[in-house]
Amino acid sequence: MTGMGSAVKGVQTIDLKFQNTPGVIASYLLDTGDGLAVVDTGPSSTLPALSARLEALGATLDDVRHLLLTHIHFDHAGAAGTILARVPGARAYVHERGAKHLASPERLVASATQIYGDAMDRLWGEMLPIPPEKLTVLAGGETLQIGNLAVDALYTPGHAVHHLAYHIGPDLFVGDVGGVRLDTRQTPRAPTPPPDINLEVWRQSVAALRERDAGTLHLAHFGSYPHEAAHWDGLLDKMELDARRIHAGMEAEQDFETISEAYTKVLMQELLAEGEDLPSRYDFACPPWMSVQGLMRYWQKKAVRPS
Repeated sequence: MTGMGSAVKGVQTIDLKFQNTPGVIASYLLDTGDGLAVVDTGPSSTLPALSARLEALGATLDDVRHLLLTHIHFDHAGAAGTILARVPGARAYVHERGAKHLASPERLVASATQIYGDAMDRLWGEMLPIPPEKLTVLAGGETLQIGNLAVDALYTPGHAVHHLAYHIGPDLFVGDVGGVRLDTRQTPRAPTPPPDINLEVWRQSVAALRERDAGTLHLAHFGSYPHEAAHWDGLLDKMELDARRIHAGMEAEQDFETISEAYTKVLMQELLAEGEDLPSRYDFACPPWMSVQGLMRYWQKKAVRPS
């Protein structure tokens, strides 16, 4: 370890201050005894915030050896290739269904560019390819020995077909499958952007995570909460509610704009009841129209091929 000492104790939350806004995207840092591990790197646009937090803890990017990626969406894994290009000894861990997109991110970039257009670079920054030999490819179900940490990699699809959670001692790192929860007042809600939302398997992932013997849940959006039934009950309750609302709009043959406007209005009212600052914060962290798009696609796929 280069000049690090033992500055990093326990799990450190790194607020990546996405678009200069606190409390939107989190990375988590652990000392493995074999360099530092980062759970979710965030996008390249927030790499300066990640570096600054490392330096405040008495470390640098060069001390990072392990990038534990929950999934490959830009806000979670965008900076992984850039970090690995800068730090020769580091490697990334990813689900097998996401690995090829990290090795060749062109399709990811192209599909994101369709959504974000000219804002791509400002929002996310570059996404560099990762040489396959720097990837540890996982199916879920593995227990990895990383330095002095035993890391259980858990396959947790629903938000993405390539989603993993990581269970390390008392800590459960759940990426997006644990929902978006911006502070303790807010009931967790499922982020449901296209393309691969699947509520049936999401429920199965939640059931598996509930059974893990852990004390703390670490969410990408945003922060750490007690691993208790109330969190999961709230998430599932709101997931069902949101899905039914979208389905009702589709049954009434409403178009996307109409469904999205009605959904956003009621969502904002519910968030307002939990905290007056929550609607604007949530709107920024998890744009409702994207969740509507993903749920509409889910229901369309389900109509074609009932599970």
